[in-house]
Amino acid sequence: MSQTYKRIQHKLILSRLKEPRKFIQILFGARQVGKTTLITQVLEDINKEYIFLSADNEINSNSVWLTQQWENARIKLKSSSKKDLILVIDEIQKIKNWSEIVKSQWDYDTRNKINIKVVLLGSSSILVQRGLSESLAGRYEIIRIPHWSYKEIKSAFGLSLDEYIFFGGYPGSIDLIRDERRWKQYVKDSLIEPAITKDVLLMSNITKPALLRQLFQLGSIYSGQILSYTKMLGQLQDAGNTTTLANYLNLLNVAGLLCGLQKYSKNQIQTKSSIPKFQVYNSALVSAFETETFKEVKSDLNKWGRYCEIAVGTHLLNDCVCNGYKLNYFREGNYEIDFVLTKDNKSVAIEVKSGRNTTNLSGIELFNKKYKPYKTLLVGQKGILFEEFLSLSADDLF
Repeated sequence: MSQTYKRIQHKLILSRLKEPRKFIQILFGARQVGKTTLITQVLEDINKEYIFLSADNEINSNSVWLTQQWENARIKLKSSSKKDLILVIDEIQKIKNWSEIVKSQWDYDTRNKINIKVVLLGSSSILVQRGLSESLAGRYEIIRIPHWSYKEIKSAFGLSLDEYIFFGGYPGSIDLIRDERRWKQYVKDSLIEPAITKDVLLMSNITKPALLRQLFQLGSIYSGQILSYTKMLGQLQDAGNTTTLANYLNLLNVAGLLCGLQKYSKNQIQTKSSIPKFQVYNSALVSAFETETFKEVKSDLNKWGRYCEIAVGTHLLNDCVCNGYKLNYFREGNYEIDFVLTKDNKSVAIEVKSGRNTTNLSGIELFNKKYKPYKTLLVGQKGILFEEFLSLSADDLF
């Protein structure tokens, strides 16, 4: 990762840590999006005492270790001329019952007016969420760290638009894109496998790990396409049922890997029961399983059009995660719209056109007539250029 480039969340974290102590700050995001580098940059830029700890580096990192490190922070603050101290704990989910210990130590400092500000990071989004819901209600704020956008990757590493569309936005993989075979193996072995093994499969209710792995690979390969759970079962080797698949897809979503977008409807029951449209959080998760090269994919207009649509989806999905918008698709009969972005009671219909039929806009026409959206947008040929759209935020669309 570029050590000098500072993501937009840097400013937010810095401002939070300059405020009076009130909440624990949780940096929440998928693996390998740069959470540790981000907080390290903030600590370097802030004029405060701090202690940075990683439970991943300590063989005996347990509740006793965590309590002792907190005591060390109190001693350091007491002997310092500073008014406060920042305690950062990375890989917090590695400590058993971590949320109970954090609650106990945080409440002790609150009662005794000890000005230790706390930042927690965890590579397992699922386990961190579980800990927050169990013990720390009302004591924390979440700062969501999304996958890197095109605008960020271009600024930090100089990738072209086409390179970003195919290779995605994992900073650690950028140096390998000139050797595509090596890049694909790295993404599979060092990015995908740890995320599935350490984040998702650590959950106690994963009774069919092979099925979950197959679901992830199938969902990545079919990203951008609508596929019913019944049809999925027909393509998966391990036995399962639709409820199991829906549960596993939800876990992959929480891990920041793959989600199933729901159909847009004013009827919430229809939305909840709709057939999912697969959407990865990072285009690299599709390209890692691609049998053709970057050059070969670009020369196939239909396939490249699909990659362009996936890139638009990743852009919107990550923005929605950070800002609380809803992202759906629309389909009625043979009429479709790629994405419907919703904020409060306003909806924006977004159709992506590249390498396919660029004149058929019947889906937008039907959606306009039925739902009267705030805005309809065409991305690609005869619309907003991809480079321009991928540089916009969801806020810019409303």
